[in-house]
Amino acid sequence: MSSSIPEALTAAVLTVSDSCAQGKRSDVSGPAVAEALKKGKFSIIAKEVVADDQSAIQKSLLRLATNARLVVTTGGTGIAKRDVTPEATKAICDRLLEGVAERMRAEGAKKTPFAALSRAVCGIHGKSLILNLPGSPRGAVESLEAVIDMLPHALQLLSGNTEHS
Repeated sequence: MSSSIPEALTAAVLTVSDSCAQGKRSDVSGPAVAEALKKGKFSIIAKEVVADDQSAIQKSLLRLATNARLVVTTGGTGIAKRDVTPEATKAICDRLLEGVAERMRAEGAKKTPFAALSRAVCGIHGKSLILNLPGSPRGAVESLEAVIDMLPHALQLLSGNTEHS
């Protein structure tokens, strides 16, 4: 990793999908999210795929959050039985940022009524943010775009830069 990367804008992308983890389907959402993060001036330091298993997701999130200030998941946020990404995220977060998830759903609702079925959350683990996105490439990118402008400021606040101008 280059020392010129500002620590505050490092990101990891975790795709949560049984079929991708088993090699039955190519991961399309993870690369789409990584590209959107790069456009938002984030440096991608890791991209991984994990099955829809709460314990495995939690372990991946904890490991990725040790090196990345922002960990973005895609997948596992719906209402199917194996959709456990929000539970894994909540289990390791110190606090939740409900407003971030609310904003993603509000923006998504402008395009589809199904946005209300998302259980995505955003939370704080140490000095890192963990952000859940839907599994569809378009839904994931649109949800990220709805909040990406506020993420650098949130990361500054988590770093202790709390001065107001």
